[in-house]
Amino acid sequence: MNKNFAIVGVGGYIAPRHLKAIKDTNNNLIAALDKFDSVGIMDSYFPEAHFFVEFERFDRHIEKIKRRKNIALDYVSICTPNYLHDSHIRMALRRGAHAICEKPIVINPWNVDQLIEIENESEHNVYSILQLRIHESIIALKKKVDQGPKDKIYDIDLTYLTSRGNWYYTSWKGDVSKSGGIATNIGVHFYDMLSWIFGKVTKNVVHKLTDDTAAGYLEFEKARVRWFLSIDYNNIPEKVKKEGKRTYRSITVNGEEIEFSGGFTELHTNSYKSILNGNGYGLKDARQSIEIVHDIRNASISELKNDYHPFLKSTKDGLLKSNV
Repeated sequence: MNKNFAIVGVGGYIAPRHLKAIKDTNNNLIAALDKFDSVGIMDSYFPEAHFFVEFERFDRHIEKIKRRKNIALDYVSICTPNYLHDSHIRMALRRGAHAICEKPIVINPWNVDQLIEIENESEHNVYSILQLRIHESIIALKKKVDQGPKDKIYDIDLTYLTSRGNWYYTSWKGDVSKSGGIATNIGVHFYDMLSWIFGKVTKNVVHKLTDDTAAGYLEFEKARVRWFLSIDYNNIPEKVKKEGKRTYRSITVNGEEIEFSGGFTELHTNSYKSILNGNGYGLKDARQSIEIVHDIRNASISELKNDYHPFLKSTKDGLLKSNV
């Protein structure tokens, strides 16, 4: 039986993946909300869906079709700025719908705890899109670790450089109170993936944290991780720049590169399929990655010693610079 969806934040960057997932799973979009009205993308998926720029009218429409047409809302897909996620999740649950929320599901760990309480009081569930957990290369890595020696500790270098223009700093993404900062905004899905494979985090050291770059060292039960994240184009390796690319992604495990440059196009659709089958990832699954980014955001900067990412180097005055 087809399910009825609403989507909040339909004008955002990630929303088309949710629109595609709703359509690919043969479900209906009955309403969409965004304060911005550049949402022509809806014509490619659900041209008949009602669109609103004001929450009050969106809410009124949902109520009206429920009472007048007996059309109930089954799911709300949440693609809004990070700091609004918990509010929109609560709205979905109050509406008698399940919530499907983009990562990070919230910015702070205590928001997870509050949502768990509300979820327990309702008859509906909160699902988080943790798409790296269903990527074939990551699944293969987890299988390898699970089947390997129980006491083996893996050495990992994680590097993710995804250039952003000046617009980024003016948008909500450049506001730490709204996005959670660089590690939250572009790194949370990597921390989730590491948690899923390598267990509980036991150490979290931060070597650099600015508006555009973050780097540090994490220890999990089964891994030591040196990580480097940046949206600064200047940090892109020259070889990559010469190829005309603005993104560089690398994960090495014990010196071996994990190839996962492709395989992303169907991850949201597959996430939806899993959720609709009752097997999606929930609030408790997402919690450790939220704890990690919260601790990074509030950490004191440590000097460079012992293990640190090779993209960092020490200078005489103690500052950190890119080494690429």
